[in-house]
Amino acid sequence: MAAAHGVKAPRRNDPERTKEDILDVAAEEFSDFGLAGARVDAIAERTKTSKRMIYYYFGSKEDLYLAVLERAYAAIRQLEDALPLGQLAPEHALTTMIQSTFDYDEAHPDFIRLVAIENIHKAEHMTRSQSIAGLNVSVIQTLDRILLEGFRTGVFRRRASAVDVHMLISSFCFFRVSNRYTFGTIFGMDLSEPATRQRHRRMIVDAVLNYLKGEE
Repeated sequence: MAAAHGVKAPRRNDPERTKEDILDVAAEEFSDFGLAGARVDAIAERTKTSKRMIYYYFGSKEDLYLAVLERAYAAIRQLEDALPLGQLAPEHALTTMIQSTFDYDEAHPDFIRLVAIENIHKAEHMTRSQSIAGLNVSVIQTLDRILLEGFRTGVFRRRASAVDVHMLISSFCFFRVSNRYTFGTIFGMDLSEPATRQRHRRMIVDAVLNYLKGEE
């Protein structure tokens, strides 16, 4: 999702590509420095554009930040929508969804930082978005179908809210990335170490499945 550090050279005769280049660099700038610390001047310099052009495309620094948030949420939802979950049995479908969330969060720490930053702002910018709430409807609907089918067929014995299960999955996957350094320092663990990562990947799958297979 985020661009590699360095100077970007957008195609000035391609407005959509230029906007994407700006969003790439802005995602890094906001995830590294937060909304207050990010500098539009730095984004303009790295994309070889100008503050005037950035404001022309996005309106303001806050609107650019919101556009970055919207694109970040769209990216993970697009990945989830591309999974063939409807073709899989409930347990397999849920396992695939959990592993996909785990892998995405591990591979996109910039997304985790952006979400953490927006929580600091009490989601005040997300409330202005006309797309983020709608983007997240699909994952809940998909998860609800999996849970209902699993309960109907007896694979899952517990009726569970899709939002609750989504929160359980997200919390573990998010925490591993957002608290990697503090948690690792306190307990002397490298959470990016492959064996630890794979153990935790299995752990969250087992935790969710065991919860759903338990009695009410």
